[in-house]
Amino acid sequence: MNVEELSGLPPGARSHFQEQGIEELYPPQAEAVEAGATEGENLVAAVPTASGKTMIAALSMLSAVKRGGKALYIVPLRALASEKKAEFDAYEGFGVTTGVATGNYESTSEWLATKDIIVATSEKVDSLVRNGADWLSDLTCVVSDEVHLIDDRNRGPTLEVTLAKLRRLNPQLQVVALSATVGNADELADWLDAELVDTDWRPIDLQMGVHYGNALNFDDGETREVPVEAGEKQEAALVRDILQEGGSSLVFVNSRRNAEAAARRLGQVSSRELTDGEQNDLAELAAEIRDDSDTETSQDLADCVERGAAFHHAGLSSTQRSLVEDAFRDRLLKVISATPTLAAGVNTPARRVIVRDWRRFDPSAGGMAPLDVLEVHQMMGRAGRPGLDPYGEAVLLAKSHDESQELFDRYVWADPEPVRSKLAAEPALRTHVLATIASGFARTREGLLEFLEATLYASQSSEGGRLERVTDDVLSYLERNDFIERSGGPEDTLNSEADAASAFTSAADLADSGGGGDSGGTTGQEEDLEATSLGHTVSRLYLDPMSAAEIVHGLEDADERPTALGLYQLVSRTPDMYELYLRSGEDETFGELYYERERELLGDAPSEFEEERFEDWLAALKTGKLLEDWATEDDEEQITERYKIGPGDLRGKVDTAEWLLGAAESLASEIDSEWAVAVREARARVEHGVGEELLELVSVSGIGRKRARRLYAAGIDEPAALRTADKGVILHVLKGEKTAENILENAGREEPSMDGVEPIPVEDGSGSGETSDSSSGSASAGPNAGTEEETDADADDNQSSLGDF
Repeated sequence: MNVEELSGLPPGARSHFQEQGIEELYPPQAEAVEAGATEGENLVAAVPTASGKTMIAALSMLSAVKRGGKALYIVPLRALASEKKAEFDAYEGFGVTTGVATGNYESTSEWLATKDIIVATSEKVDSLVRNGADWLSDLTCVVSDEVHLIDDRNRGPTLEVTLAKLRRLNPQLQVVALSATVGNADELADWLDAELVDTDWRPIDLQMGVHYGNALNFDDGETREVPVEAGEKQEAALVRDILQEGGSSLVFVNSRRNAEAAARRLGQVSSRELTDGEQNDLAELAAEIRDDSDTETSQDLADCVERGAAFHHAGLSSTQRSLVEDAFRDRLLKVISATPTLAAGVNTPARRVIVRDWRRFDPSAGGMAPLDVLEVHQMMGRAGRPGLDPYGEAVLLAKSHDESQELFDRYVWADPEPVRSKLAAEPALRTHVLATIASGFARTREGLLEFLEATLYASQSSEGGRLERVTDDVLSYLERNDFIERSGGPEDTLNSEADAASAFTSAADLADSGGGGDSGGTTGQEEDLEATSLGHTVSRLYLDPMSAAEIVHGLEDADERPTALGLYQLVSRTPDMYELYLRSGEDETFGELYYERERELLGDAPSEFEEERFEDWLAALKTGKLLEDWATEDDEEQITERYKIGPGDLRGKVDTAEWLLGAAESLASEIDSEWAVAVREARARVEHGVGEELLELVSVSGIGRKRARRLYAAGIDEPAALRTADKGVILHVLKGEKTAENILENAGREEPSMDGVEPIPVEDGSGSGETSDSSSGSASAGPNAGTEEETDADADDNQSSLGDF
């Protein structure tokens, strides 16, 4: 099908695609159009990576806009949201506007009401539904990218419930679900009442195979010699081989430590293939990475980059990840060694993908367990870029003939697993049941169960009554913790429905029209469900109810003003914080810290004889201590080395703590706790990474933790002092005329100009300004014990902090 044949698109859309070099649709794209994608029909497209899924989404959304509607594009990660937003921004050339929404879960982002296409993470969309964003009722098309992630136990339930709510909110909504090739695409299509496009077509050939000995054996029977030199590892031989053809490589490994070690080794291979111009460009890129952070991880990454290699994992900062991804797409970097996070949607194709590690540590299995077929196929699908690579190769590594045969059977010739709902797990249900009640989608137990029947779980469940039983357990938990109230009787039902209508007008309108959670003409006495004021607050804050209960109970337990450590350990105990793991020997280190500072900790500590619970308590204490170290101005490099984490991990912990403490402040106000100010102060300290005495200074735009400490040491201890202090002293401390002028202007100084001002040295006693003015505690030297195979960070690499969303 030619682009010229497309109809129903905004004027200028076809010429835009033609200017991009698209004259003819790929077969899956043409099949999607024939199935009604541009006519408002629901569609599930299960097609391989790089086979044109985004174009299917674009055609669906643009045709919806042409019909006078609004489109929403749901992605799993913030990085992918930014990538898609940049891609869709080109549509403004023919009058279609785009907005992006990630993070800030209390906002309804009303400014998006004016946009034609909105890109958002599933968590953000869920929060928009909870907070009653009016513009959601204007949606006519929703695209869910990577919909197979419904199978993910962490993110899947949110995506599943969000799609169910959007369909309930807008009964005529077009849903376009984009998926990898999965084992049960037909079930997804049935659930969404959608047409199915299910194909393994790719624009360039993908050969999958196994390397064993000196031979690369492919699934079609072809064999290629790739000899491994003496002392060389298999992946190095494969990278060297493809580099000599002008191709790039992605190497997937199972931990951060392994990713970094592999990048160092592979840099010795890639450095031999660099031109003088590439070496200069890579030196500039390495300098940018070093400027982003002064940690050991940053230095190691920069050293690898100078040699044409890089590692990629969740421990990198977002800036570092973007720099690496962009340089790899531009073929400046020749090889990346990565954990599987890189396979999760971000566009980074390579001519050859090497899956070195097909096993990963799984705590539930008690050791190393094989990766799922779907996950390995997602990695392999990164092989080959249309227009640049003549083919793609995906290679697994075997150490023996038997292992080679096993890999062919397990992965190369195997079909991906079916996608299974994870909604019935109680941690997921308690969050989404409260949100469903608080937002007015269900106001009775029967209405709640009716809504849940519209989920994928209900369509897949073969165990009669399980969803109902788990739902009742969750309702009991929510009631015990004062998040909901339950009552009965027809008269109460009417009152409850009236109250819920004001919580989410659009949902109530649907109930009146027969599309709401309680429609259907129930008879007899129903059990009414209503969120309490506390429950509404918890839902609005996007908290797991168990996190809220932990915080509330901790604040209520406090007999005296909580310390920063006490509050940091409290939020670190919640399910919403991925706490640091205790490495070998650290139970003793943090056990000692616990007994030293037990009075500061909020809530009842478990007995040390309850080994599992006590270990979790100490792990939360370790995480809280990291946050305290940050808030007492320990240097970033010291912290990352002390706790064996990357700069991205530190930033993620700080961001999550800031969010949880902000939520804790709201909860403190809700329960009339006298400790709201203490919580607010602890949040500000962790946000800026400073001691209490610097909080006023860091409130001035342009003053961070290091500048604030230097100013304080020079006797400038508040914004008012910036308006009166000698300019020469300020210039000396801030080390730059433009910087000093901007900060003085932000502080409200009438004449901020530094023209003619000479620096006046002062004896500030602060050195570089990087050292803390207070003790970082007895655990500062302790957490280096232990020699586990993986670091704390490795264990988190396949989990996601809120910073991802």
